[in-house]
Amino acid sequence: MSDNIDFNDLRKRAVSQPLVVDKYTADPSAHVFDGKIYIYPSHDIDTGIPFNDNGDHFGMRDYHAYTMESPDDKLATDLGKILDIDDVPWAKRQMWAPDIARKGDKYYFYFPAKDKDDIFKIGVAQGDSPSGPFTPDPKPIEGSYSIDPAVFNDSGKYYMYFGGLWGGQLQKYRNNIYSNGNELRSDDDFAFGPLVAELSDDMRGFSTSPEEIIIQDENGNPLLAGDNSRRYFEGPWMHKYNKKYYLSYSTGDTHFICYAIGDTPKGPFMYAGKILDPVVGWTTHHSICEFNGRWFLFYHDSSLSEGVTHLRCMKVVEIFYDKNGLIKKINPYS
Repeated sequence: MSDNIDFNDLRKRAVSQPLVVDKYTADPSAHVFDGKIYIYPSHDIDTGIPFNDNGDHFGMRDYHAYTMESPDDKLATDLGKILDIDDVPWAKRQMWAPDIARKGDKYYFYFPAKDKDDIFKIGVAQGDSPSGPFTPDPKPIEGSYSIDPAVFNDSGKYYMYFGGLWGGQLQKYRNNIYSNGNELRSDDDFAFGPLVAELSDDMRGFSTSPEEIIIQDENGNPLLAGDNSRRYFEGPWMHKYNKKYYLSYSTGDTHFICYAIGDTPKGPFMYAGKILDPVVGWTTHHSICEFNGRWFLFYHDSSLSEGVTHLRCMKVVEIFYDKNGLIKKINPYS
């Protein structure tokens, strides 16, 4: 794909430019703490591992935090390394997309990694500041699995959304139980959804068992696994707008960011449309946050590396809602 792209022309057409240019950053999780934007991305590195469907070429080993005074800033400021895989006793490799939450005066940093058996679990590290440092728990969250944790605070009740197919191993689970013999559902079966669990009072465990979220079509039927341009694949995110809950996510192998709307944080959710058309690079991942009454989509592409799919750069663009609460779709290279 990248062999046929004029990257000078693409950069001119892009609706936004990389927020970090001295490192490769992806999967940006953006939050506003005390009037300032903090971003927690994955830190891409080149491991030399060939591309495969398990994502072994995504070999990230640490996390940095970044901050911006405003989404209109041209660049984000690097606050330094906040967590390294060598600090996490249970983790073996592949520190993928993280998230963070604040409760009281403490900050809880959530991250996936493969354990010693090469099974993805989700860990938590605690800190006193959004800029870190963070001290990880010695074991992963009990009952956690797969990838892409996203934590949503709904008036003091905290929910974690997570799960990703293919290399994220979600297809290996049924009713929260792993079996290597489990595979993807057939195209005419209902699609996998993300998982949601309520967090415990101490923010370091689940107080409920993970439940699968149902995303419905316009007729109230679950989306099917073969509906590749609309069904869930990975990268869940939750935000609330005008008393409605917006579940957004990546469709993976069709490369869209889509969203569905519900009346409760656990759904069900009705498919509502696409937020972002495909970007350069295989993966697409995002977060959405409000800043001073404006809403912003943080996302990534592979333009900084000129198309190397595992060397990405995070970006930001403003999003807009119509009178019915639908989000106007963005072409990243309009």
